[in-house]
Amino acid sequence: MRATAMGLACLAISTGTAFSSEADEDAPAKPTVPNIYLDLRTTYATIPAGTLGLGFGSTSLSAAFEALAVRRGTTLPNGLPAAKSIAIDLPLTVDVNDRVSLYGGVSGSTTDIGGGWSTFDITSWNIGLQADVYQQNGGKFPTVTLQSTLTQSIPNEPGMTTSFNQIVEFDYALDEDETQGWLAGVQYTYTTIASPFASIRPNTILYAGGYYQWPSNWKFTGRLGVQSFGGAELAGRTIAESFTQPVLRLDLDRMDDNDNRLFGITAQIAWMPKPSYQVTLRTPLYAVRN
Repeated sequence: MRATAMGLACLAISTGTAFSSEADEDAPAKPTVPNIYLDLRTTYATIPAGTLGLGFGSTSLSAAFEALAVRRGTTLPNGLPAAKSIAIDLPLTVDVNDRVSLYGGVSGSTTDIGGGWSTFDITSWNIGLQADVYQQNGGKFPTVTLQSTLTQSIPNEPGMTTSFNQIVEFDYALDEDETQGWLAGVQYTYTTIASPFASIRPNTILYAGGYYQWPSNWKFTGRLGVQSFGGAELAGRTIAESFTQPVLRLDLDRMDDNDNRLFGITAQIAWMPKPSYQVTLRTPLYAVRN
């Protein structure tokens, strides 16, 4: 995974180097190095009995619980118990330019399913990209952003899970500086399991929301949607019921003058159908910040 992450960084540096505009016609142009940082995310989540770690952008948490469900499902006659989890995501992220970001890294977690906290282990790796396929730039049509993430649980053994998470989001800015606007989008997650006896059906979220950024560079974003999960089975019995329920996510971020995130906190409530609570702290560690 370290080789993959370094490869992403090298690719981004080689493809993302560009010349900045000249402040003075006589001044030589200087190359611009992409932003490079560890997008450190620390998540605490509570998960009701009989379901998995679902919700907005929680693929690493889902991978850990999906693999746990498959490995332990045959020894849990009463189904999946209620759980608590602490997860740390460490994707090395490279902002190639203002339209494209590449990332890849590992995630670790510890869980408590009623008998105390487990040992903290590396539980998954992920790789992905985020790209603005169209930018509004003051026009009438919203910015269209595509985010695609591949996540695989660790270790590589029977019962491991592979998740494909796709997000398409539309961002309609209400002002030229894009400090306020409306959001709408869809998140689709498809998971495969390395076992002929287990299956997890897709999870889809349709949502709408908005954002506002103050002159102090604090930014608030809210998303409210409906999550539909098809359920999960193991050896012919249901280990996670299907449901269609609301989900709410609130983000508060501290940005700099160039819209780089300095700090962020996310709170999420997802009904599955009982509520699941999740809080995430984002503390990016920059090697290069423009």
